[in-house]
Amino acid sequence: MTGSELPRSPFAGLAGLSDKRERRVLTRGEIERILAAHHLYLESERRQGQRADLVAVDLSQMSFAGCDLRRAKLAQANLDSVDLTGAALERTNLVGAVLQRARLHHADLTKARLSGANLVAADLSQACLARADLEFALMAKAVLTEARLPAADLSGVLLDDAVLIGADLRDANLRGAGLRRAMLDSADLRGARLGGAFLVGASLRGADLRGAYLRLARLDDADLRGANLRDAQGLTRKQVAQARADDDTQWPANLAEAGSG
Repeated sequence: MTGSELPRSPFAGLAGLSDKRERRVLTRGEIERILAAHHLYLESERRQGQRADLVAVDLSQMSFAGCDLRRAKLAQANLDSVDLTGAALERTNLVGAVLQRARLHHADLTKARLSGANLVAADLSQACLARADLEFALMAKAVLTEARLPAADLSGVLLDDAVLIGADLRDANLRGAGLRRAMLDSADLRGARLGGAFLVGASLRGADLRGAYLRLARLDDADLRGANLRDAQGLTRKQVAQARADDDTQWPANLAEAGSG
């Protein structure tokens, strides 16, 4: 795959500016009033109160554990090291937000918008990101153990050194994603789109890749021992030759004699 064929991020060049971006500073009282109005907005089914507008606000190191932030506006907000454990974030706008080292264990981010967000080293273990938009997000070293991401858009996302053991990635769009040295053991990747993805040095032991699309995916030194690749599409012998496999690896019919690498 040539450079021109790779997904091009609309956020290119902005990642390094995330910490320099000017943000609004609000008092704790102001934030509490905004959240109270947002709670009423949700409870009244948007007839009363007001949707939380925390766009570009500095909320770093604060705790919103268990808070109901559904549909809140948090685009470009600074949420560095924020505790969002168990928070309700369905359909929340987090486009371009900084969530480095944020704690999102068991949070619900169903259909959330996280395009271009910085989630480096964030804890998303057991979080739900079903149908979330994570296009071009930065997620290196993020922990997504047993996270649920069915049908999520992860195209162009950077997940180098991330932990996705047991993650549900069924029908996820991972086109052009960076998954170098990522741990995807026992992950469910059935029907996932991995065209042009970088799985160099990734561990996919026991992963379920049935029906996955792998055209032009880089599998150099990827560990496919015990992985199930039946009905995988776009996979070639050249790709297989670069990966590690064993007798328990299951190949698509056209590569049934591929053997171990």
